[in-house]
Amino acid sequence: MKEIIVDDATAKKYSRLSLVAFVIFFVMLFAGYKAWHWLYTSPSDSGIQQPLRTGLSINEKIFQGIFNQNKLIKEYDKTAAAKQVRVNGRLGLDTAFDAAAWKLQVIKSNGDTLHISLDELKQMPKTDVVFNFKCIEGWSQITWWGGVRFSDFAKKYGLDNEIQMRYVGMITPDKAYYVGIDMPSVLQPQTILCYEMNGAPLPMNQGYPLRLIIPVKYGVKHLKRIGTISFADQKPPDYWAEQGYDYYTGH
Repeated sequence: MKEIIVDDATAKKYSRLSLVAFVIFFVMLFAGYKAWHWLYTSPSDSGIQQPLRTGLSINEKIFQGIFNQNKLIKEYDKTAAAKQVRVNGRLGLDTAFDAAAWKLQVIKSNGDTLHISLDELKQMPKTDVVFNFKCIEGWSQITWWGGVRFSDFAKKYGLDNEIQMRYVGMITPDKAYYVGIDMPSVLQPQTILCYEMNGAPLPMNQGYPLRLIIPVKYGVKHLKRIGTISFADQKPPDYWAEQGYDYYTGH
């Protein structure tokens, strides 16, 4: 084997390079620790450190800026819909519930409250939506839902002033689960107040008697068993946003 001879100049060069590499490594390590410590000790904002919440808010503004309310999500033939529909969470469904006494409450901007029965909703034209339901847990499923288009509902019940506001808030009858949604997404033509799944009444575990289907959002926004709907110019409370998740939750 041929012996490799390294002269003093070369040896000193590699020593300097090694020293520089070690210095850079420890500087980066220290900077990483300081950045982590700064982030970890930053004030909390709605369940998450302020810098991360700021980042999510910037993303939200970007997505809101490019959102086209009239652009439709891809739809499928009803035959493509799953027969066994997955349930993406049970928050708001585990409390004792008197279905016979249920009425949808809609709080208007003037303080009046509408009380609307399921039969009244069913008298309106029905809209079917068959789309790829997406869950933030990483799964998706083609599903078929039927109900009243939210924009038609707003027109029927004279909510002209309310839909000029920036957000809609929805909450379950037991107040255990609640969402806040930007108005353009709620008025997107495929957003429905849903009372049917696969052409039959909603099962209890899918939000009977009425749930939200909003195809431009991930599943956490599709509130099951709607009790109350309200409107606001400031963001209404949102269960998962309070746990540190993205408020907008669009895709």
